Amino acid sequence: MNEYAYKIIDGVKCYNPEVALSNDYYPTDAFEILFKLEHTNFWFKARNRLIMYLFKKFIPAEEIQKTLEIGCGTGFVLNELKNLPGLKLYGAEVHLEGLKFASNRLPNIEFFQTDVTNMSFKSEFDIICTFDVLEHITGDEKAIVNIKNALKPKGLFFISVPQHKFLWGAIDVLSDHKRRYSRRELIDKLKNGGFKILSVTSFVFSLFPLMVISRLINKKKLPQNNNGIQDLFHEFRIPGILNSVFGIFMRIDEYLIRLGLKLPFGGSLMIVSEKELE
Repeated sequence: MNEYAYKIIDGVKCYNPEVALSNDYYPTDAFEILFKLEHTNFWFKARNRLIMYLFKKFIPAEEIQKTLEIGCGTGFVLNELKNLPGLKLYGAEVHLEGLKFASNRLPNIEFFQTDVTNMSFKSEFDIICTFDVLEHITGDEKAIVNIKNALKPKGLFFISVPQHKFLWGAIDVLSDHKRRYSRRELIDKLKNGGFKILSVTSFVFSLFPLMVISRLINKKKLPQNNNGIQDLFHEFRIPGILNSVFGIFMRIDEYLIRLGLKLPFGGSLMIVSEKELE
């Protein structure tokens, strides 16, 4: 990847250095809070298990696969993927703060900075994944096209996003989401961007009624006390017993998906797609 222009900032290759340090939204301490939450929160753990299941299902273990996670955050997903054979892992973020946590967690993985809406890689990776990232990007269709261009022929794109527009509420505003997706919207954007859909399923299916009630109650309850990042992560701070119970419900989702069922609704959407041959 050295043939692409980059600038070294704080020891990191920055392919879009003009935005590497211009983080006006996501405060630095957010990554530290996220780093601590991911290990215990039922949702992060369940999402990782589903990602691992889908990787094992769609990726041949005997072949070396050059794999990039865009929006890798603190490296929580990559830390799980490193246990799969045959993956040569890379992690990328648009801002440098998160990469400090990720590189400390995973010193043997190459991390770099890039803006997916201006990414210029061509046929570089076998697999690209973005987990709960695309909803933060204004130009999501441009990002999808750039991801397609960065993939080798028949390369795989794994993606998860928050689902159902009627669930839009305070947590989306605090998270700086640009949208929640409908299934049809994301599928259409992927197809228009040059991808063939291999697998689609919702998750957070078993807990969906509770999620709907919670979101509707709090739909207009934006925080008034300017707690900032504390408000952003309030939803993930769940008492231990309740967190364990929710984890059991997520196991039901996983069991149904492993049976081959495509869950019709849920708080999140997971899609596996393949780059169409041109």
